Amino acid sequence: MNLDTARTAVIATLGRMNTLFNKPVFDEWVLVKLASESGAILAYSGPRAETYQKVFKDDIVPLRAEIEERHLAMGDFAFVDAATGTRFDACIKLGPAAYLFCNNTTRDMADIRQDPLWREAQVPFVQLSQRFITDPLE
Repeated sequence: MNLDTARTAVIATLGRMNTLFNKPVFDEWVLVKLASESGAILAYSGPRAETYQKVFKDDIVPLRAEIEERHLAMGDFAFVDAATGTRFDACIKLGPAAYLFCNNTTRDMADIRQDPLWREAQVPFVQLSQRFITDPLE
């Protein structure tokens, strides 16, 4: 999958999730390529456009630990309950070194999961993850 197609799929998926949840599930997302020495931001949407890059490495700490522990395969996803504030709540492995990180800057996953609408809202997220199993971001 190319970057434009991936970006379009992310936007559509998060829109469906928000509709099913009756409010934003994630108000911030970033597509990145992670490497051992460096990385690259491929796309961003959210309320911190001017500042998120300065704290990005700190904001992915809880998810990075989960990624490293689980050795995510293409299309695998992870959520962390304790990612408060600007720390990212969820991710999907999109390609060999590419990830989608999602965040709700005002609520954490433990709070989001308490809402009964979460059950249906997560279906598009899972469907998005499945697309990258057969068509990873290159």
